[in-house]
Amino acid sequence: MKNKFLFLGIAAALFIACEADDTSDIVINDSSVTNNTTNNTTGGGGEETTTVNLSGVYTSDLALDPDVEYIVTGPVLIAEGATLTVPAGMTVKAEPVGVNAYIAIQQGARIVANGTSANPIVFTSNAASPSSGNWGGIVLCGRAPINSTADGSVDTATTEVGGLSYGGNTPADDSGSLQYVRIEYAGGAIDGNAELNGLSVYAVGTGTTIDYVEVYEGSDDGFEFFGGTVEASHLVVVNSEDDSIDWTEGFRGALTDVYVQHGTSHDKAFECDGYNTDFSNEGGYYSAPTVTNVTIVGVNDGTSEAIRLRAGTQGTFTNIVFNDFDEAFDLDGDAGDNPTGQGVLDDLLNAVDATFNNVTTNMKNDTGFVFDEADFITGVGNGTGTDIATWGAGWTIGVN
Repeated sequence: MKNKFLFLGIAAALFIACEADDTSDIVINDSSVTNNTTNNTTGGGGEETTTVNLSGVYTSDLALDPDVEYIVTGPVLIAEGATLTVPAGMTVKAEPVGVNAYIAIQQGARIVANGTSANPIVFTSNAASPSSGNWGGIVLCGRAPINSTADGSVDTATTEVGGLSYGGNTPADDSGSLQYVRIEYAGGAIDGNAELNGLSVYAVGTGTTIDYVEVYEGSDDGFEFFGGTVEASHLVVVNSEDDSIDWTEGFRGALTDVYVQHGTSHDKAFECDGYNTDFSNEGGYYSAPTVTNVTIVGVNDGTSEAIRLRAGTQGTFTNIVFNDFDEAFDLDGDAGDNPTGQGVLDDLLNAVDATFNNVTTNMKNDTGFVFDEADFITGVGNGTGTDIATWGAGWTIGVN
């Protein structure tokens, strides 16, 4: 999540219209291709199946047809003023070309992908034997505040992959709705500074709905929040190879009912930064979300950390359960630009009602500030976590 100003040369003409970052405005036409094929699987009659390849910039509304098979073959960019609509029960596949195929909702555009528990929407790989990192996932770009630009300004930053504008001064910005959606085999990195996640959430506002969304078998982070104010709920991450939940750039939203399950390859369940340390905290404030009703299931490998809090992040964790970790909370920082520990002393960073099952260390303090576990955690043993068995029934996969 480091270099926001890197432009990916995925396609020679794919330079995206930006605002305050001085990128030129270039419009690329809809480049989808339709192929009609006939399947004669019954021996007599024939059934025609229409396949549409999706790639390019879409400047008008794109409503997917449930009777059509759609394949994402490159970057799919929904431009300002346009809406991508995906019906309930639909599966959209992506060619297994890594970060060269993804779906991005640009500033001022929207996605409406509202499934149901019985008919979820699935974004997945088109590989015969899919695996993590087959494609780049979904990117949402909004106009909510970020702290890598001046507080109150409408200046924008650009995404790590694709150079898409995000940020501004509209806390209630609306990027659409994702409900009962599963994102499979997504994410990946060009290098250590340019990555795509299952769901990359850039400066997304409270007008956006992210509810009942699972990221399954991802190569990079599950959900990453770059600033913004969105209030997301019922999030599931199973077998993410990097962090499951990540935030930075002054994220001040809310996460409610979160279930994280580690696989063999994993990093943190939560990696939480107050600002992007590769740039600066120009806004002068830190991430400070509220996180409520969380269950984190580790793999008891003897070296794992569940939640890393660093770079001055603030926030409140309430009702959380940790299963099988070496360290539950790892707090990092210093007395300079990364005052994570000061947040604890000021009661701006804390945990309320936490239960630790097979956890060696409840809290590790590497902040440079002096405090003990009781200053940070209250209600030890009172956490019950989230009821994934109830709200995750019917639409999630891989949950133990």
